[in-house]
Amino acid sequence: MTTARNGQPTDTATIPGAPHVDPPGTPTPGRSGATLQLALATLGFLVNFWAWALLGPLGPGIKERLDLSFAAQSLLVAVPVVVGSLGRVPVGALTDRYGARVVFPLVTLATIVPVLTLSVVSSYPALIVTGFFLGIGGTAFAVGVPLVSGWYPPARRGFAIGVFGVGMGGTAIANFTTVRLADAYGDRAPFLLVAAILAGYAVLSFLLLRDAPGRARPAGSAWRRLSVVGRLTVTWQLCFLYAVGFGGFVAFSVYLPAYLRTAYDLSAGDGALRTAGFVVLAVLARPLGGWLSDRLHPVPVLVWCFGGVAVFAVVQAFQPRLMPVATVALLGMAVLLGAASGAVFALVGKVAPADQVGAVTGLVGAAGGLGGFVPPLVMGWVYGVQGSYAIGLMLLSDVALAAAVFTAVKMGGLARRDT
Repeated sequence: MTTARNGQPTDTATIPGAPHVDPPGTPTPGRSGATLQLALATLGFLVNFWAWALLGPLGPGIKERLDLSFAAQSLLVAVPVVVGSLGRVPVGALTDRYGARVVFPLVTLATIVPVLTLSVVSSYPALIVTGFFLGIGGTAFAVGVPLVSGWYPPARRGFAIGVFGVGMGGTAIANFTTVRLADAYGDRAPFLLVAAILAGYAVLSFLLLRDAPGRARPAGSAWRRLSVVGRLTVTWQLCFLYAVGFGGFVAFSVYLPAYLRTAYDLSAGDGALRTAGFVVLAVLARPLGGWLSDRLHPVPVLVWCFGGVAVFAVVQAFQPRLMPVATVALLGMAVLLGAASGAVFALVGKVAPADQVGAVTGLVGAAGGLGGFVPPLVMGWVYGVQGSYAIGLMLLSDVALAAAVFTAVKMGGLARRDT
C-alpha cells in the first residue's frame, strides 16, 4: 500500500504493470472447493446466456412475420445486449458488496420473468420491452468473474476465468435449439424450457454456491467504488479491448443468422446452426486465450488475435463463396475473438484490486456488451442504405487493427514489466 499525492491510500495492484497482490490474510482456496464453484459459476453463466440470446435466432422469423426493416430487426436483437451490458456495472458492484452466493440466484430468478413473457407476446413494441428485461440474463457475467477470481490464485486465474467464459456457449445452445424446438413443439416451447432450467439453477446455486473464504468485503457505497475504479486509466484501456474482443463475438452471435440468410440465402435453421458453430469455436478458444496469457502474457496474445481478426474481416468484406473461404474467415474470427476475450480478463486479473474485481468486471463487461450492441445496428443500417455488408466488415477490420496497434504501443509496457 502506498500513499498518493492527495493523501489517499493507493493499492499497488491498481497501478498498471504492478503485480496483483491479494489482501493480507487471504487464504489459498482448496482445489476441490474451487473446482466446484468454478463449475457452478460456469453453469450459471451458460443458462443465463442461453436465455439472453433467445431472440437472436428468432430474429429472421420475427422480421418476416411482422414485416420489419433490417434496422428494426437489428434493434430487436440488440436491446437485450445493451441492457445486459450496462446492467453489469451495478451488478458487479453489488457482487463485490454482497457476494455471488446472494446475487447469482437473484439474477437468475429475475431472468425467468421476461423469458416467460416472451412466450405470450407477439407485437413489436411488446417484444422490445420484454427484450429490455431479458437483458438481466447478460449481467450474470459480472457475478461469476469475481466469484472465480476469489477462488483461484493469480497464477491460475487467467485459465480459470477462461473456463468460466465457456458459459458464453449458452449462445450456441440458443442457436442450436431455439428454432428447432419452436418448429417441433410450438412457439412457446423454447421459452418454457429455458424458464424451467433457470428455476432449477436458481435453487442449485442457492444451495451450493459459496463465496471464497476470506473474501474481502469492500467499504463504502457501490457508486463510490465504481468512481474509484473509473478513475484508473487501465480500466478504460481494458474496456476498449474488451469492446472489440467480446463485443465482436456478441455482434456475430446475434447478427450472423440474419447476415447468412441475406448474404448467402440460407434458411433460418441452417443460419442458426452455422452461427452455433461459430459460437462453439469462440467458446472453446476463450480458455485457450486465458491459458496462453498465463504462460506468455495477455498483451502479445491480444496483439496477434486482433491482428488476425483484421485480416479475416477484410477477406469477408468481399463476400467470398460460403465454402470454403467465407467459412474459414468467419470461423477464424470466432477463434481469435474468443481467445481475445479470455486474454482481456487474464489482464484484468493482473491489474484489478482483489476487493474491486466485481466493479472492474462490471465496467469492462459493460464495454464488451456495448461493443456487441453497435455493430448489428451499423450492419443493418449499412445494408439498408448500400445493399451490401462490405462497409460494415471493413469498419470491423479497421477497429480490430486499431486495437492491435493500441495494445502493442500503449500496453506493451505491462508485458515488459511483468517479465
